[in-house]
Amino acid sequence: MSGGNAAKWEVPLNDGKTHVVEFEHGTATGKRVVKVNGKTLVNREWMFRLVGDEIIHLGKNKIVIRVDPIPGLKYSYTLWVNGKSYENFIQNQSKILKCWTTTLNGIQYRIILDKNTQTVWINGIQEVDVRNEFVDGGAEMSFSIGGLPAVIRSNNIEERDITYILYIDDLEIKDQDVFE
Repeated sequence: MSGGNAAKWEVPLNDGKTHVVEFEHGTATGKRVVKVNGKTLVNREWMFRLVGDEIIHLGKNKIVIRVDPIPGLKYSYTLWVNGKSYENFIQNQSKILKCWTTTLNGIQYRIILDKNTQTVWINGIQEVDVRNEFVDGGAEMSFSIGGLPAVIRSNNIEERDITYILYIDDLEIKDQDVFE
């Protein structure tokens, strides 16, 4: 590949956003471009070293794009987030983030709960103020979305398994995988 997109990853971070990381690698010139959400963060022309790491920071998160040679004068591109391979990071994020999407009055909303910090985000840009309350068998986090009352109910089904259910205006919203 002499230029263009070499690799692209979707990285869900604890800020409630899924960031699109794109990497371009000019194998003849060594050119490297790193874009996050369409914004260029790294633009290096004429690098003599064609392999190695590009490091960027997104908030408190360290992102490393590793360029390694493979047989046939080709290259492999791997992403590391906070010291974990992309695959391990995604697996971990799936354990700590709970995600729902819904449309209210023609507007689509993506609601993300960080189970570790009990932080709720709407559309990845707005951290929501929640009112926490213990109830029989669990807890509730109340907030509003699109002018409607919302609550995330957590229930402790088994000793280690906690379920989270989102209700908006008393209607249950189906959850989804972080990347759907």
